Amino acid sequence: MTYTKMSLRELLAKATPFRSGDVLAGIAAANEEERVRAQMTLADVPLSRFLQECVIPYEEDEVTRLIIDEHDKEAFAPISGFSVGEFRDWLLTDQATTETLTQLSPGITPEMAAAVSKLMRIQDLILVAAKCQVITKFRNTIGLPGTLSVRLQPNHPTDDVRGIAASTLDGLCYGCGDAVIGINPATDNVENITRLLHMLDGLIESYQIPTQSCVLTHVTTTMEAIHNGAPVDLCFQSIAGTEKANRSFGVDLALLKEAHEATLSLGRGNCGDNVMYFETGQGSALSANANHGVDQQTIEARAYGVARKFHPLLVNTVVGFIGPEYLYNGKQILRAGLEDHFCGKLLGLPMGVDICYTNHAEADQDDMDVLLTLLGNSGCTFIMGVPGADDIMLNYQSTSFHDAAYIRKLLNLKPAPEFQAWLESLAIHDKAGRLLPIEKSNRLLELNTEVNV
Repeated sequence: MTYTKMSLRELLAKATPFRSGDVLAGIAAANEEERVRAQMTLADVPLSRFLQECVIPYEEDEVTRLIIDEHDKEAFAPISGFSVGEFRDWLLTDQATTETLTQLSPGITPEMAAAVSKLMRIQDLILVAAKCQVITKFRNTIGLPGTLSVRLQPNHPTDDVRGIAASTLDGLCYGCGDAVIGINPATDNVENITRLLHMLDGLIESYQIPTQSCVLTHVTTTMEAIHNGAPVDLCFQSIAGTEKANRSFGVDLALLKEAHEATLSLGRGNCGDNVMYFETGQGSALSANANHGVDQQTIEARAYGVARKFHPLLVNTVVGFIGPEYLYNGKQILRAGLEDHFCGKLLGLPMGVDICYTNHAEADQDDMDVLLTLLGNSGCTFIMGVPGADDIMLNYQSTSFHDAAYIRKLLNLKPAPEFQAWLESLAIHDKAGRLLPIEKSNRLLELNTEVNV
């Protein structure tokens, strides 16, 4: 096989570390020798080639057009003469500082980020991601050094507000919820979404919690709720890395722009205007028959190209959620989570990871503990806080409030500073960010009985 004559699309697929989704798509390397040869060839590819050869034709895909048309040539200039391998080597040097990487990110395309990640060991992905810093703001400041935020995920199988309130109380008492209090609704219509939004808004207002809420419905439902006067903080949408895959989600770039502008118009943030929350996941394009023969990790990185167009507060790769068809076991989930986090951070995104697996995958909570610990050391922006790590509505396994407390304690990390101050005021945390015993006099314990139903 002549690797130097391969298209970028073929070469990226063959160079990808083994995963079940690429095998299912029929694009993976046949064996480890072929994979290593492809990686060696990829290392010699000039980064400039990614601006000349698109993995999905420019004329056929609006995500490709977005990536090419909005590429920052001035930011790219310092690395324009590098090959993929030279880029990898430079990223590991002390020259690649936090400030330098921040300036560079608009000049890196998603395909460049994906390509360099395929040449990296686990330790490389961790080391470089830890140097990337992305700060976003709405009602608090997310992504500062020494912090790790948590999405409090109080899902309920019937959207019962008392059940949601109980889970929310539990999470707040563990110091979770500074990224967002975000509900995946069991019933997805405007009336129910509006009801949940008012409940969360009342909770945040009553207890003066410096955080934001989100009900994870489709952007069109959120826009209708905004039109009806609902208190929307963040606008959520699942996105992918191809136009066809995004259309399978019922969105395109124009609709995302409309939703972004509608949410911005509310002006509900008091310290910033990052109002979008995006979720992604390797395999979504293939499951929609919309991958165009591109490997799932490169498609995932292209989704980050879509996300950064809209300056989100949060981006979350739900890494093991789609299932073993795409990431078969704990080893594949672990590698994918670190790749996604690395690529997102390198592209300038506030990257979180839902460290998760489905019950039919060859994975368990030990695998998630390892990935959590590695991501904590990688400077991950936020993780999930799910009661007992078991989402009883979505039926998958994630990370718990206790897991968040563990990684913060291990690495001496705190929540967002505004949220940390609120936790201190209620004696949930001390000034060092350590959890304190909950006193019976704590007003937060009244939450479950005061929620407006």
